[in-house]
Amino acid sequence: MAHSGTVFCNVLSREFGPILESRKLPMDSRYVAGRQQVRSMYNYLGPNRASRRLQMKRKFIFVLSALTLGIPALASADVDALMQDCNSCHGDNGVSQSSDIPTIAGLAEFVHVDALFIYQDEARPCKESEYRQGDTSRAATTMCALAADLSEDDIEALAMAYAELPYVKATQEFDADKAAAGKAIHDKDCDRCHTEEGTNPDDEAGMLGGQQMGYLRDTFAAYADGSREQPGKMQQKLDALSADDIEALVHYYGSVQ
Repeated sequence: MAHSGTVFCNVLSREFGPILESRKLPMDSRYVAGRQQVRSMYNYLGPNRASRRLQMKRKFIFVLSALTLGIPALASADVDALMQDCNSCHGDNGVSQSSDIPTIAGLAEFVHVDALFIYQDEARPCKESEYRQGDTSRAATTMCALAADLSEDDIEALAMAYAELPYVKATQEFDADKAAAGKAIHDKDCDRCHTEEGTNPDDEAGMLGGQQMGYLRDTFAAYADGSREQPGKMQQKLDALSADDIEALVHYYGSVQ
């Protein structure tokens, strides 16, 4: 049986060779350097990084699967400790009880891995937040600071663990008229990528339906001011919406309970 490093490098060469060559990134056949190359390739995607990441997501997961063949998984106790820290803000089992904090339980692995890598790059807004449960006397922190302390193995283990948990829709107040208007917008402009009311993890496009409304407002605002990247086609659609349209979408997703 081939060594896992050899298998990985063969997959890397086959799946990403043309991309790496076109971007003038060096290819190294050694296992450790190969793993570093995936990380470099994943982040070095130019000005349209968000859209290119989405285009490459399935191949990326395939390469990660090859990478982990024959490599011991992170011990469950270590994963539990990492999750406990995450749950201090995101709620027990990743189900948020705070309007400005997203639920991460049930999030697709790729989406979660992608988000944590972006936070490591400090390429997404990282506002300071207090811990919401557990030892709340700890100093406020940011997602960028927390992600910076995670290894690649930590990130992969966390993403896998939360993906296995059920997504729980938030119970929250919403305006029925705005929700109805938002549903019409969603059905017309969003449903193609965010199916099943934005709750299908197989879309690998985040969880919208039943997500915390305060978090959704913050996210839409970050898209609008350019501090958070988004796929080009999605940006075109959002740019065409008014502030009232965006608020209607927030109420629609909040109405999914």
